[in-house]
Amino acid sequence: MELNETQRERYGRHLTLPEIGHEGQEKLLQAKVLVVGAGGLGSPAALYLAAAGIGTLGLVDGDRVELGNLQRQILHTTPSVGTLKVSSAAERLRALNPDTRLTLHPFRLDEENAGKLIARYDFVIDATDCFKTKFLIAKTCQAEAKPYSHAGINAFTGQTMTVSPGESACLRCVFHEEDFPDKQIPAGPLGALAGIMGAIQATETVKFLLSIGAPLCNTILTCDCLSMTMRRVQVSRDPRCPLCGKA
Repeated sequence: MELNETQRERYGRHLTLPEIGHEGQEKLLQAKVLVVGAGGLGSPAALYLAAAGIGTLGLVDGDRVELGNLQRQILHTTPSVGTLKVSSAAERLRALNPDTRLTLHPFRLDEENAGKLIARYDFVIDATDCFKTKFLIAKTCQAEAKPYSHAGINAFTGQTMTVSPGESACLRCVFHEEDFPDKQIPAGPLGALAGIMGAIQATETVKFLLSIGAPLCNTILTCDCLSMTMRRVQVSRDPRCPLCGKA
């Protein structure tokens, strides 16, 4: 596809980057990305992906907007309270960039729908706050050979990693499912922390789709907002991993 005049103006800053240019922007306009969770992490991730010109953006969330969400979930506004999060998110995203086609999935990801849903997309963003769903995304992406970005936040700290199934360490290589209770992240978080980590997830998505730079594969990036420090932790595939190991 060829960019029209409006698109050349909208994405002009991308077009000046040799790593993206016209060819890369056209790839983004043809890409399909699934964001699981339209909350703290999903809000900045979805906003930046729509702004970047991702062609199709899928949003999965069965919850409704609550007043307490607005401290960190910047996709939503006070008048959105009580509405479905995917509907509230769609309104903001369409206003930001009508180029992006939105596919709304107003339900929770579960064992029954995960496979068919994830198979339709090129890249998945885990923007959830539930350990059970995070491990389900990892399992399904492994089965469907779909790359994904994991992130988690708690109080003033966050972490993120990118997974390329069959090529890099998966979530289960690093975190053992049995060590995490079936509940949501317990504390906080600081609202701006969600913005930092979600923006990194959006960046990783663009990099992976365009095969540019060095994605956070085999790497966990941690962020401590109180000391404002970031740390990279190298990880490797676990041959005994129940998800991607040789066994």
